[in-house]
Amino acid sequence: MAEYIVMPKLGFDMREGVLNRWLKEVGDAVHKGEVVAEIESDKATLELEAQVEGTLLAFLEEPGSVVPIGANLAIVGQPGEDVSALTGGGDAAKAPAPTPVAATAAAPAPPTAVAEPAPAAATETLSAEFPGGVKATPVARRLAAEKGLSLAQVRGSGPGGRVRRADVEAALVQPPAAPAMPAAPATPVMPAAPTPTAVAIGPDSEAVSTTRLRQAIARRMVESKVSVPHFYVTTEVDMEAALALRQQINALLPDESKVTINDLIVKAAALALRDFPNINATFAGEQIVRHKRIHVGTAVAVEGGLLTVVQKDTDTATLSKIATDNKAMIARARAGKVKPEDVEGSTFSVSNLGAFDVDSFIAIINPPEAAILAVGSVKQVPVVVNGQLAIGTRMKATISADHRVTDGAEAAQFMQAFKKYLETPLRLLV
Repeated sequence: MAEYIVMPKLGFDMREGVLNRWLKEVGDAVHKGEVVAEIESDKATLELEAQVEGTLLAFLEEPGSVVPIGANLAIVGQPGEDVSALTGGGDAAKAPAPTPVAATAAAPAPPTAVAEPAPAAATETLSAEFPGGVKATPVARRLAAEKGLSLAQVRGSGPGGRVRRADVEAALVQPPAAPAMPAAPATPVMPAAPTPTAVAIGPDSEAVSTTRLRQAIARRMVESKVSVPHFYVTTEVDMEAALALRQQINALLPDESKVTINDLIVKAAALALRDFPNINATFAGEQIVRHKRIHVGTAVAVEGGLLTVVQKDTDTATLSKIATDNKAMIARARAGKVKPEDVEGSTFSVSNLGAFDVDSFIAIINPPEAAILAVGSVKQVPVVVNGQLAIGTRMKATISADHRVTDGAEAAQFMQAFKKYLETPLRLLV
């Protein structure tokens, strides 16, 4: 039986992706685990891997298309199988979406809704992915909103009756007799973001288009600062013992497993989260959801913005595993070839600017997490020891925490625990 390749969900807030290019042709054999296309999320370009065996029978989207998650991209089935009922009578570009998923980007994606082949637009179950109960491409939705046109009055020509830009433009040429009203938005979950200030572009300035990654960062950081009540607690850590332990460990390890200062910080944060599970949590209205597993993300500077790579089960992972995993994920992130599992599932994050000679800073919480740790440089500074002036090796760290989930006293106790693990670093090994 023929199955669909769909656009998978590759991020917590992902709503759509770009089909960059097909790596197969219609008629080609498709094997499980084989890469069939390249897709682009807000975070990176990823490879779409097939999860079934069969023959590629039809394309439903062309390269360059912006496709909502869960929407169908292509059909895979048996050679010679009749899929005319799935492609609107043989037109592969007009196929509805009634059958299960056939591929994901290196991880299973949610199945699409099931509907009869005809009339798909009337019977398909629409979700929150289609505000106002109308199935439309993001470009069509934006154009209709700009023109004050109700999408409910537009007949869609896309897969499953989806409204495309051309449909909106046609409707604007011959508008319906009834006054057009904007489609009803979905119930808001956060205050609206402020509109950017208009800026005149003259001979002494230039406009640079923002990347999808930068747009995602802007959207999520505004969401965080507008909706999450941040507070901050800073402590100073004596790093002398931690650096000495790192030197001893690295003398025993190959280059690919050598431990960085950040690996020590990530491990210490994970162990402190064991002691304070309320910070390894998410605010969910009338509930606080405490996560039983600890997955610590590390912010990585990449071209055009930041990505967070995620070390799974950080509290139980050895330092050498944390080091090996993070090196591999950071290399993939900077090459633009991250895997979905590299960037998903973090329950707490660390942002480390120590390499840039930064004394201290504060970071913005990465929703839906409840906190993030900002770490500065390890420096030699004057300190007072037993009433005497001496040279010490110190590092400042600041936690940004969600006041809906935790309070100042608990966050301060978390920082004390974090400091304890680094100042008596053998605790990181047991």
